[in-house]
Amino acid sequence: MTQAKSYKSDLKAALHQTASDLYEVGLMDKQTMRRFDESCLTPIHGFTAQEIRALREREEVSQTVFALYLNVPKDSVSQWERGRRSRCHAS
Repeated sequence: MTQAKSYKSDLKAALHQTASDLYEVGLMDKQTMRRFDESCLTPIHGFTAQEIRALREREEVSQTVFALYLNVPKDSVSQWERGRRSRCHAS
């Protein structure tokens, strides 16, 4: 499950797509692509421990099932909900 990219504008979406194509064929390096990501993509919203738990409960799933959906260990979900660990970008 991949998250759809959210762009700051239609123009930035077109620029980012072109940059992505150049990166995929090896005409752009990773560092330059990251700069395009930062300038074109909207920032990722961080969730608080309470928001993570509310989302899981709203979907009526256990921590184990929620972890399976996110492809992370169940212990990570438990720690996120207790505020003992912050969510990484991969999840």
